[in-house]
Amino acid sequence: MPACDRREFVKHASVAVGSAAAVAIASTPVSAADEKEKSTSAGDKVVMGWIGCGGQATNLLRSFLEQPDVVIAWVCDPETARAEAAAKIVEEKTQKRPQVVADMRRVLDDKTVTAVVVGTPDHWHAPATILACNAGKHVYVEKPCSHNIREGRLMVEAARKNNRVVQVGTQSRSSPPVIEAMKLLRDGAIGEILVAKAWNSQRRANIGHGTPSEPPAGIDFDLWVGPAPMVPFQANRIHYGWHWWYAFGTGDMGNDGVHDIDIARWGLGVETHPTTVSAQGGKFYFDDDQQFPDTQYVVFNYPGDGKGPAGGKPGQRKQLIFEQRIWTPYRQEGYENGNAFYGTEGVLLLGKNDGWQLFGPKNKLRESRPKDGMGTPHHRDFLDCIKTGNRPHADIEIGHLSAALCHLGNIATRVERTLHFDPQTEKFVGDPEANQLVGRTYREGHWAVPLGAV
Repeated sequence: MPACDRREFVKHASVAVGSAAAVAIASTPVSAADEKEKSTSAGDKVVMGWIGCGGQATNLLRSFLEQPDVVIAWVCDPETARAEAAAKIVEEKTQKRPQVVADMRRVLDDKTVTAVVVGTPDHWHAPATILACNAGKHVYVEKPCSHNIREGRLMVEAARKNNRVVQVGTQSRSSPPVIEAMKLLRDGAIGEILVAKAWNSQRRANIGHGTPSEPPAGIDFDLWVGPAPMVPFQANRIHYGWHWWYAFGTGDMGNDGVHDIDIARWGLGVETHPTTVSAQGGKFYFDDDQQFPDTQYVVFNYPGDGKGPAGGKPGQRKQLIFEQRIWTPYRQEGYENGNAFYGTEGVLLLGKNDGWQLFGPKNKLRESRPKDGMGTPHHRDFLDCIKTGNRPHADIEIGHLSAALCHLGNIATRVERTLHFDPQTEKFVGDPEANQLVGRTYREGHWAVPLGAV
């Protein structure tokens, strides 16, 4: 397909991405036999609640407020100032003040609420999503969708059991330039793709060495901690600092790296977990309280049709590589955070916000697409799927497979050895220590602990 025709197709067609293996032209129905469960019809207002009102959640709030069929009825956050700031944004845009609460159960109990956005710290993503699905709500959940592998599987099960639309906030799944690049790969533009690489290179902040203290007024820290084990309040554990603590975050591999990892898995065309993961890394730069590595090199192997860690035949086996250096804001292959797809007949380089370049034999540049500022229709896709019953571009199962790569990489980095993983059971083979990290420890008896998580 000529470049101009393909771009017009991507721009104007109703493109939905239902799996990592292909760019589908039509979305997949959630349940063709259960039309009566659709909670809205075309043209109806989608009544929404906001669970979490921090930085990214506020960005999402502003975006959804631009959609003509959205009504924001609730904003919820255990920090009063953040909830009030979100309510002010809604009121200024709509001249109607939403209800403001700290406890998400108030939002989930409201039968008029169609959908919720979960923009909390990572440790709340799965508990809030599962509770929302069980309450009959559709969910837009920020990336990574889960705090650990076990929670991700429980999220898939909750979405399917309740026939709910769950969209994960990996926006590149709805980005026309990225969809176009994926179509090139599917159409064989660089031959058979055997290796994909993702990298995360930027300069993060030093979070310092904190000391426990009393929580400041206006923060319900018990509610903030939720089902995670209780720890003393510490200023660098909240706001953006929570990303770097094992109990609450997933490191930058789960924070920013998951976007590029998801694109790498998509382009590589793998729809299952890898069977082996090897990693090296640690804290090479930061002298602070961060628990996750600032430097990582992770390799995932997919055996194709073979069995066991050495299975598969040449041409079937595939490899995914992730590199992370969050102390070096310098571009690699022309992109700060990006992807490379290595095929038997060429290479495609991609920056999710910066376009792509396709090289053929003898490194000849065959085609490219610069940054074009087209943005993402990801939020619109979520709303449309609520009304049609279709699966969204970043359906929860897609999100689970990509988030699991982040968890696998972080686990392998922590235990410092090659791990063998069973994609069917979602457990490590013969490694009790690593299997302890497939799930997590919860606060005993807490109301938000997902059923089946322990």
